[in-house]
Amino acid sequence: MKLLVTGGAGYIGSVCAARLVEAGHEVVVVDDLSTGHEDAVPEGARFVHADLAEAAPDLLADGFDGVLHFAAKSLVGESMQDPAKYWQGNVVTSLRLLEAMKEAGTPRLVFSSTAATYGEPESVPIEETAPTRPTNTYGASKLAIDHAITSYAAAHGLAAVSLRYFNVAGAYGRFGERHTTETHLIPIVLQVASARRDRIAINGADYPTPDGTCVRDYIHVVDLADAHLLAIDHAAAGRHQIYNLGSGTGFSNREVVETCREVTGHPIPTDFGPRRAGDPATLIASSAAAMANLGWKPERTDLPTIVADAWEFTQKHLG
Repeated sequence: MKLLVTGGAGYIGSVCAARLVEAGHEVVVVDDLSTGHEDAVPEGARFVHADLAEAAPDLLADGFDGVLHFAAKSLVGESMQDPAKYWQGNVVTSLRLLEAMKEAGTPRLVFSSTAATYGEPESVPIEETAPTRPTNTYGASKLAIDHAITSYAAAHGLAAVSLRYFNVAGAYGRFGERHTTETHLIPIVLQVASARRDRIAINGADYPTPDGTCVRDYIHVVDLADAHLLAIDHAAAGRHQIYNLGSGTGFSNREVVETCREVTGHPIPTDFGPRRAGDPATLIASSAAAMANLGWKPERTDLPTIVADAWEFTQKHLG
């Protein structure tokens, strides 16, 4: 298939683009490089440096079999301080993409959504039937896009799949996590191990969890990318299907730090501070529906593998 990958110079988008190329698809990456990196675009993919909202009509006019939509603003804290940036950058841009797809007759869409659409869950693991009550603008903007996709599928026959996931980690060769503003635990801990940060601060050590720290679901970026490849094949005309993705296992913040110590051989000095407002004790996604309907099965679910892949990338490409 000929596929457009939006945000394909970013962390998850670049890994997905690489896996698509390897699978024999014709891949075009569009990215404005506001947070992505041109050298993260995989060999074999054509790169278009452009603003998606402006470029989508002309790009899609060339004829595509589908779009994998990763381009987004994704910092939770920033979304609360500058909500317009998220409503404009996420929602308005996605609406323009949907309109461009409709005009060009592009039949398939896989949307990189987020489990932040659920907010604080009533129970875990979180299933797709859980209430959607996002607690921040980022999650709210992604939920708004999901609603728009549902409307376009019903009205225009779009074949669409949204994938919702929590903590993505790991790396795939030269494709890894290198955000200008890093907010994710594993790469921050590895910054300590690589002497780019003195110590790590953990928010909260008194949660109702086995070791007192928050428990989160970590999914390897390659497993996540492979789910997108399955989803583009699975998408059905006139339907918008939503699937949660996770490893099915939760790891606590203490476990993450300890695993990073074991993998890197670095002591990783750690401070424990007060809880961060709005942080649930445990967030784990149920992937039962994705496994049953997409035929997806995560293969890299153990934390040492996830950390080791991220550490190898950190040493080779961020040292």
